[in-house]
Amino acid sequence: MHTCRNCNQSFQTELALELHRDTCEKAQLFCQVCGDRFRERDATEDGWHYECPAEDCDGEGLREDLYQVDDVRTATH
Repeated sequence: MHTCRNCNQSFQTELALELHRDTCEKAQLFCQVCGDRFRERDATEDGWHYECPAEDCDGEGLREDLYQVDDVRTATH
């Protein structure tokens, strides 16, 4: 079994998991540098190092500049 680390949904094949990652709503990342939102898959090639996929942005690192959308809280004044 292969399990999505974001939503804990399980799949019988690695291919099914890979296809799911493109649409997993919990896998959305937010870059606090440029404000873009994107899929986790677009931010990494190896699953360990993350950087914002926007060409003109220097945001990198999970929990440094990039955050899961669910973890981002809207501040109200």
